[in-house]
Amino acid sequence: MPTTLKYTYQLRVTLNHIEPKIWRSVLVPSSITLPKLHTILQIVMGWMDSHLHMFVHNGKSYGIPDDLDEFDIQNEKSVKLSNLLSKEGDFVLYEYDFGDGWTHEVLLEKIQPFDTTRELPNCRDGERSCPPEDCGGAWGYQNLLEIITDPEHPEFDEMNEWLGDEFSAEFFDASETTDLLREYAKC
Repeated sequence: MPTTLKYTYQLRVTLNHIEPKIWRSVLVPSSITLPKLHTILQIVMGWMDSHLHMFVHNGKSYGIPDDLDEFDIQNEKSVKLSNLLSKEGDFVLYEYDFGDGWTHEVLLEKIQPFDTTRELPNCRDGERSCPPEDCGGAWGYQNLLEIITDPEHPEFDEMNEWLGDEFSAEFFDASETTDLLREYAKC
């Protein structure tokens, strides 16, 4: 498929190493750049964009290069999503917060004709809330869930206070997420 044409990509974003799965289904234009996709992923997953990130595809890393360049990162600025994903089943890995190591599989589920009447991006569906920032990665999050569901655990009060009243591991609202996308990441 030529990458100069514009399509609508239906992406399935799955946070790796967490059970049950935390995932999102989102529609984006095929022509978006990786920095725009980063913004969209932050919003649909519920991250706060307070850590570094990179995309990995076919052994190459894309992100914001730094002077140390530990990961041999290519500049993501002008890379279009369609340059990396061109057929259904293609995927790219998205890593956020190198300390906690949150990796996401971004799978191209479906390619649709571009419809100028459809507002993009659009979050179609998803399950479960994103883990809170700085909770220690997948292992730390699983541990956190065990603590906050056991009133007898010695850290129960402390962890629930840290999380606040807003956190619910099972909650996700695709409509609310689409509203946020339209406000902060309109394509």
